[in-house]
Amino acid sequence: MANDKTAHWKDLLRKRLASAKPDGRTEEEKKAEETELFTKYYTEWKRGEKGEEDSFKHIPRFYYRLPAEDEVLLQKLREESRAVFLQRKSRELLDNEELQNLWFLLDKHQVPPTTGDEAMISYESFLKVGEKAGAKCKLFFTARIYAKLLHNDPYGRISIMQFFNYVMRKVWLHQTRIGLSLYDVAGQGYLRESDLENYILELIPTLPQLDGLEKSFYSFYVCTAVRKFFFFLDPLHTGKIKIQDILACSFLDDLLELRDEELSKESQESNWFSAPSALRVYGQYLNLDKDHNGMLSKEELSRYGTGTLTSVFLDRVYQECLTYDGEMDYKTYLDFVLALENRKEPAALQYIFKLLDMENKGYLNVFALNYFFRAIQEQMKIHGQEPVSFQDVKDEIFDMVKPKDPYKITLQDLVNSGQGDTVTSILIDLNGFWTYENREVLVANDTDSNTADLDDT
Repeated sequence: MANDKTAHWKDLLRKRLASAKPDGRTEEEKKAEETELFTKYYTEWKRGEKGEEDSFKHIPRFYYRLPAEDEVLLQKLREESRAVFLQRKSRELLDNEELQNLWFLLDKHQVPPTTGDEAMISYESFLKVGEKAGAKCKLFFTARIYAKLLHNDPYGRISIMQFFNYVMRKVWLHQTRIGLSLYDVAGQGYLRESDLENYILELIPTLPQLDGLEKSFYSFYVCTAVRKFFFFLDPLHTGKIKIQDILACSFLDDLLELRDEELSKESQESNWFSAPSALRVYGQYLNLDKDHNGMLSKEELSRYGTGTLTSVFLDRVYQECLTYDGEMDYKTYLDFVLALENRKEPAALQYIFKLLDMENKGYLNVFALNYFFRAIQEQMKIHGQEPVSFQDVKDEIFDMVKPKDPYKITLQDLVNSGQGDTVTSILIDLNGFWTYENREVLVANDTDSNTADLDDT
């Protein structure tokens, strides 16, 4: 019976194949159709019965190119939209009247007892003030901010003054961010050198401590101020600084400190942005410029400070730094001054390290140390002093720095050691080496003078 059924199916298949039309397609065409059908049915199977569309069709656009220089209309549209956005953000900030109202509310809800002279507020009262202060204040009245300002009060309260100062600081930061963003021509969150120059130039009339500056000096003042921002915040010399970096550093605080009409003389002298400081730096530049051509030659720069920088170091300055026909302009001079006056700072150490690293190896070996210290030894002979052994100095330098590699000192080693200023002074400046060599005597003299002052009182 089974054999009869098999024979029947065989006959049917033979008849079917005999009646089928011949397929004139090549093997490659058949394989292509097979692959296409497989892909179609597999995709439908994976998608399931819901018939969902491919996800890539729903990915939102996340990149919008900046308009080109010749697309004037698009540029204008972008500028206008940014201006409207910044104005809206500015309106969201608390104004003076709203800040005053906030202070009255906080003072009204203070919770006794006071801690010293400071009024305190509990979390319950803090939330009540948040409800009454208005929508603009809502973001300041959170548990996170309360916990951040909570210290060791036995009643779990926070200082009203500390909270109010926190709010004031946040408002100031946002105001300053918006103010800086108005000068961000590219609209990408950074300022170019020309943008920052325009910002500071328009800021000068609002700073009472700069009232005495003559307008003819404004360009030199702006250059002096801008160089500090770029020297420390743009170590890779990209020509632009992030607005966030400007806000995060203390330079803007120092600059805006000049709004204080009663700023002490000591504060002005220690503030790079003050009128006395800017005039001092520019005055030094003019005094060094003996031929009055507005530039400094190596010979003129050799008289900088105490006049004890080695000629080998100065050679490297003129080899590595931007010069014009072998002479240095004011902007390059400012970088030089900032590096030597702030030798503890990583940016200053990077500047000096680049000069010491003659072969651009990324480290200082014994040869490099010896090369620069030989100039110190020669200066000591000229001044009638007995030269110090290089081996002793080399051992002291490696002991101070404690580099990862006992034969090489990297920039990171110098920064990590906290002795970078001392090491660089030993290698480039006779006066710096003398100060280091006689440090014990100088400390003893300071101690004696302090003791004498105490005895007098």
